Amino acid sequence: MNLACVEQIAKAVLYEGYMLYPYRPSSVKNQQRWNFGVLYPKSYNELQDGDEPFSMRTECLVCGTEETALEVRLRFLHLRIRSTRQSSQDSSQLFPDGWQEAVEREVNGQEYTLERLSRETVMHEFAFPSQTDVSSETGAGGNSENVVRRQLAVGGAIEIFAEKLLDKLFKVTICVRNLTPLESAAASRDHALLHSLVSAHTISGVRSGEFVSLLDPPPEFQDFARGCRNVGAWPVLVGEPGQRDTLLASPIILYDYPQIAPESAGDLFDGTEIDEILSLRIMTLTDEEKREIRQSDERARQVLERTETMPAEQFMKLHGAVRGLRPLKEEGAP
Repeated sequence: MNLACVEQIAKAVLYEGYMLYPYRPSSVKNQQRWNFGVLYPKSYNELQDGDEPFSMRTECLVCGTEETALEVRLRFLHLRIRSTRQSSQDSSQLFPDGWQEAVEREVNGQEYTLERLSRETVMHEFAFPSQTDVSSETGAGGNSENVVRRQLAVGGAIEIFAEKLLDKLFKVTICVRNLTPLESAAASRDHALLHSLVSAHTISGVRSGEFVSLLDPPPEFQDFARGCRNVGAWPVLVGEPGQRDTLLASPIILYDYPQIAPESAGDLFDGTEIDEILSLRIMTLTDEEKREIRQSDERARQVLERTETMPAEQFMKLHGAVRGLRPLKEEGAP
């Protein structure tokens, strides 16, 4: 699996919608984040009559033999609550208790041959325990703060199996489920999110075989591609165009071989990534709003600082770029 070629895309998927303009915790829409790829605990799914997903299902096609090996990795964000207590007499806080940060999680599976996956379903269980960290940090105003970060446990399972369709064609199914128990039967969405897999997606690789594009399959495989059922996942080929050894099952719709625009100076997390518009809006924030951003979240602070120090020539690149110019008519055509 060529992870280097998919790292930028996978990172962009992981943090899609992580922080929304105007990047301030007091903004209402930043208190209702995490709209992409959330797998809630199964018990919360049942409390919501199945309206909130606890699983994602990926079905894809692989050309290969019984000896072709498949590896699957699950990546997601594990949320934690960040709260502060001012150690000085000034007890004012720029954001309420309960600001949600995130920690990247990755579950690495073993390689399994298609022959084994055709004979049996492989189950890989995973768990990340709860933990609490307390640290002293200096806020934007120079005051010392006791910062408490609390993270609740998450756990689940990855289920993988394969079905032989033709002599050298297999359908692979990957199911990810959140099986974390909830402490309360009447848990709120915010509480359930702390036990959720956020921005969940899988990266799969094959050795001695290749994936088939579900967006543009060869004619002989089109019926099989239409028969693949994907729930909460959008599988696309990733890497350099023409490579077929790595597949990203994304919670957002992408095309095969997606790329990050080279003009983009860095992540903006907003779910739109219209770099020029977002950068212009960041520049219009007041000093008080910028102070709130700096005290809220390291990633938001990086967005602000990068925008404020962006060179003029870099900003001009955000205005637009022309790619793939070609003539409207072939030479000599009427």
